[in-house]
Amino acid sequence: MSDDAQLEAFCSFFNKLDKSCTERLYEFYTPDVVFQDPLHRIEGAESLERYFATLYRNVTSCRFDFHERQRSGREAFATWTMHLEHPRLDKGRAIAVEGCSHLTFAEDGSGRIARHRDYFDAGALLYERLPLLGGTIRLIKRQLDA
Repeated sequence: MSDDAQLEAFCSFFNKLDKSCTERLYEFYTPDVVFQDPLHRIEGAESLERYFATLYRNVTSCRFDFHERQRSGREAFATWTMHLEHPRLDKGRAIAVEGCSHLTFAEDGSGRIARHRDYFDAGALLYERLPLLGGTIRLIKRQLDA
């Protein structure tokens, strides 16, 4: 846990994010926010809201356990474990993926996020969980480890 109230408010909101509250993103992101993860790059709060609404549409459950959090000036980092259940991934079983978010707060002091970049293993989240592709990727990983 961090002593930074803005960072804690962001983590708390993100942990409660689901399909019923994606419209509240405007409270935490600037209108011109840039969001990036290993799979997407989204520009603008409206596009980000649509992205999250689509993303959460079929999710059974998603929550984050936030671990270390640090902030220096406008830059912040938070490590997390995402717990996701989606009917089309791994037969709907719970998936846990480790990751880190790099956040840049707006210059205006509003406490909103201007840039948000997530780092995580896209293979562990998605590719290894797909019926045909997953087995192939796991086989390749085993061969590389041998």
